[in-house]
Amino acid sequence: MKKQILLFASLMFSAMMLAEDHVIAAAKSHTNDTVSYPAELSLSLDEARDFAIKQNRTLKNASLAVQEAYAQRWQTIAAMLPQADGSYTYSNYCGYSATLSMGGTSIPINMPNVGALGVTASVGINGQGIVGALLNNIAIDMKKIALEQSENELRGSVMSSYMSVLALQSITNLLDSSLNNIENLEQITQQAVNAGAAEQTAADQIRVRVNTLKNNINTQKRNIELAYSSLKVLLDVPVETELILTDKIDDVLSPERILALLSEEFNLQNNLTYQQVSKSAELAKRNVHMAGWAYGPTLSVAYNYSNQQYYGEGGMRMTPPNTVQVSVRMPLWSSGKRAAGVVEKKIAYEEAKNTLSETTDNLGILYRQLCFNLTNAYETYLNEKDNIGVSQRVFKSATEKYKWGAASNLELTNASNDLINAQSTYVQAMLNLVNTQVDLEQFLNN
Repeated sequence: MKKQILLFASLMFSAMMLAEDHVIAAAKSHTNDTVSYPAELSLSLDEARDFAIKQNRTLKNASLAVQEAYAQRWQTIAAMLPQADGSYTYSNYCGYSATLSMGGTSIPINMPNVGALGVTASVGINGQGIVGALLNNIAIDMKKIALEQSENELRGSVMSSYMSVLALQSITNLLDSSLNNIENLEQITQQAVNAGAAEQTAADQIRVRVNTLKNNINTQKRNIELAYSSLKVLLDVPVETELILTDKIDDVLSPERILALLSEEFNLQNNLTYQQVSKSAELAKRNVHMAGWAYGPTLSVAYNYSNQQYYGEGGMRMTPPNTVQVSVRMPLWSSGKRAAGVVEKKIAYEEAKNTLSETTDNLGILYRQLCFNLTNAYETYLNEKDNIGVSQRVFKSATEKYKWGAASNLELTNASNDLINAQSTYVQAMLNLVNTQVDLEQFLNN
């Protein structure tokens, strides 16, 4: 029997050590990742999204939260599985001997040193433990949904930053072209002033236009650097890494892509908000069962092995080497505490069902609103895109007319102002279109 107990204890210890090694290895795989980045990184929009999913630290934490939920579930299950503890105690009585008196006769009793080996194995099962394991399964599902929500939010943020860079670069290129034209006009006008064919005021006014365009271009370039920095943060790449964006604006904001998104059928079961609220309602229902099992019995089985080894003569073995205990504990009276707990969980479940019903109705309304927002944003974007093209042609025509004396300085100034205003409105319309597209994609869980 002693050999069997020792073998059982060694197997349990080995299993625990293997499990611990597995957990440590899993933790190291997430904490010791070292990534080397190239000096130059070329990414399309889809590649940038996938890259962020793999590298972003916030998303890694959300993934670790799922693993943490799995570990918590195993703790709950393991609490209902057999538990074993081993102990060894050595007692030295320092030469002390007891005396037993019987009928006027004293009998000395030696108290030798003793070593005691003990092994205790036990298992306890109740309804609350079983329901608790089911609750852990729901918690894992909720963590997975939260992870998916974080992924969708990250994808949307990457798209917004990516498109901000493309839009600002496009506007900067347009302004650079306009600046070249008006700088040529400045030179021509100054030459006319030097020849006495024009007044200095005309050259000064054009000079103001040149400076205004330069300031606007410098502002846009700083905004581009800021947009690049935001994108690098989302991608979790070093600041010194040069990003090259390979997609064009029309590749992302294509009519086919937007129309396909608008025509996609809304499936309530795919919506992450609905999934989260639905799981919360399911969790509340399980909590009612958990509270009800407070009235249930607890079954416990325990086995105890004890072996004493005396080092010397004498000694009395009073403890049996093998003991088995079986017990059933049944709650009888708690002054209404358990009943109040059940009522509380039932009320919480009713609240969760009401929230689920309200969320279901609101999601249908929100879907129609998001579709309307995307349609409106796309129409506005097309109009502003056309407007900036018109403003560019008007400005080019005004510069040509001014060059040959067919347009006044005021007409040139107005054309320049209209172009600057058109580019600002165009950028806002583009970013609004991107944001509304991202909102609908996240809502549909694309």
